[in-house]
Amino acid sequence: MRNMTLLTQLCAYTLKNSKSLVNTPTTNLACVRYASKKASSSTRNKPCNVRPKHRGWRVQDGAFVEESTILATQRTARFHPGLYVGFGKNGTLYALEKGKVIVTCEKIDPNLDHSWARTYYAGRENSVIYKKHFNVIPEPQDNRFVLIDAI
Repeated sequence: MRNMTLLTQLCAYTLKNSKSLVNTPTTNLACVRYASKKASSSTRNKPCNVRPKHRGWRVQDGAFVEESTILATQRTARFHPGLYVGFGKNGTLYALEKGKVIVTCEKIDPNLDHSWARTYYAGRENSVIYKKHFNVIPEPQDNRFVLIDAI
């Protein structure tokens, strides 16, 4: 084993010395990069084709809706809840009762304790703001009752 390592060292040493004995002309090579355009299909900022959300009115004025029907969706405070209308955490307006939808334009008095009101109406406390309100007018209940049992 020791002989083998000595032999490999000897071969390596003789090869090193033989290079210095042979006189060859040396040339300095420089690498040159030319400007080139990337392929037209590759871009750094590709468009992210996001499907549209189609926000806005879901139910028109005068339509009849059932309970928990979505009336409108929104990203900003465009619409406000009126009578028998709920306000979801993402701004969705939905019916709390079944009935007829009435859309009105009313002056608002924003409750700044609500996070949406703080976001969109902070600093506008003294100005007059008109917004669309969705209202649901419930069906009148039946006035006929039948007495089943008396105590």
